[in-house]
Amino acid sequence: MELTAYARALLALAAVLVLGRLLGRLLRHLGQPPVIGEVLAGILLGPSLIGPEWAARILPVESAPPLRAIAMLGMVLYMFRVGLELDTGLIRQRLRATLLIAHAGIAAPLLLGVVLAFWLAPGYAGAAATPWVFALFLGVSLAVTAFPVLARILADRGLSRQPLGQMALACAAVGDVSAWCLLAAVTGMASSAHQGTAVGLIVGSLAYVAAMLLLARPLLRLALSAPTALAVPLVLAALAASAACTQWLGLHASFGAFLIGALLLREHALTQTLDRRLEGIAAWLLPAFFAYAGMRTRLDLLAGWEQWGLCLLITLVATVGKVGGTYLAARVCGEPRRPAAALGALMNARGLMELIVLQIGLDFGIISPALFSMLVVMALVTTLATTPLVRALLPRPEASPPALKPAVLANPAAR
Repeated sequence: MELTAYARALLALAAVLVLGRLLGRLLRHLGQPPVIGEVLAGILLGPSLIGPEWAARILPVESAPPLRAIAMLGMVLYMFRVGLELDTGLIRQRLRATLLIAHAGIAAPLLLGVVLAFWLAPGYAGAAATPWVFALFLGVSLAVTAFPVLARILADRGLSRQPLGQMALACAAVGDVSAWCLLAAVTGMASSAHQGTAVGLIVGSLAYVAAMLLLARPLLRLALSAPTALAVPLVLAALAASAACTQWLGLHASFGAFLIGALLLREHALTQTLDRRLEGIAAWLLPAFFAYAGMRTRLDLLAGWEQWGLCLLITLVATVGKVGGTYLAARVCGEPRRPAAALGALMNARGLMELIVLQIGLDFGIISPALFSMLVVMALVTTLATTPLVRALLPRPEASPPALKPAVLANPAAR
């Protein structure tokens, strides 16, 4: 009996789950976040390493549509949980320093990426991308920080409750919000470029954000006061509706999911309960995203030293921009050299957030499959390098946890 496309998609999901967990355990012993294991599992089961023939048996083409649907659901739940982790109180506490460091860490790689893009555009821009759309997208893709992976690295290093760790989380949160706003603008430009609906897209997006802030936020907080049996379905319905709305507007479902999570009261008991319940579901569904990304990652397209040299160049530009921009801003805020460099290394972790950004770029036809593969390699390398760099810069955080310079904490002007 021939397996259906849905059965093949579920088998592919099972394969990524098993291999991802095994690789995750191995990487955990090496001091790396386990999520990297699931990313590698998707690539290992794709055509890049085992070849198109074997990959077609594990992840056949006909399994792509149902696998993409599962991946979309996993991504929506994941981005909702990322929104829940956004600590606005922490951001307000050190607003000035957070804004300066976060946006310096975005501006430097963004500008370098735009410059690099005009050189790469002739061979690596997608079919639907204008030169400026391609340039801005590449800049945004180099500017992203993986907020959840960063939180995991800080916890593993015992830095989560230290001033440096809290500053890193605040900067990553602000930076990711800004980067996602830029990404929404870029994808909107790409969408309107071939649909001719730029004005409608802008008006619709502004109306959506206004409605979320003015109407959805108070309604969501009112829903949290309802009995659990009613509140949970209401929040999940709002999540689905918001994700569907942004997808319909021509942005992406991830934006709507993230905004719903960010608008909920983070400290509310029901929100925390919902977060814990969805964690297991997202952990089961999200590997479908890695499987789908693995199907579309073609390292075999990077033939010859020229393309691998470009891959190395992109990685170096991303690292120099992210680490350098963050370091300089932290030094301006009065941070000592080693903690400032460690902050830059932490901001350089891209992880899953980068894969989501790249998937959006590929779906919208902004980047080519070859550039998609190069940027996947860049995301893996920069994320894998974060823990060793932090360990080298802050060798004994347990014995003498790094702290922000007292003047930075005490002086309101430094905030």
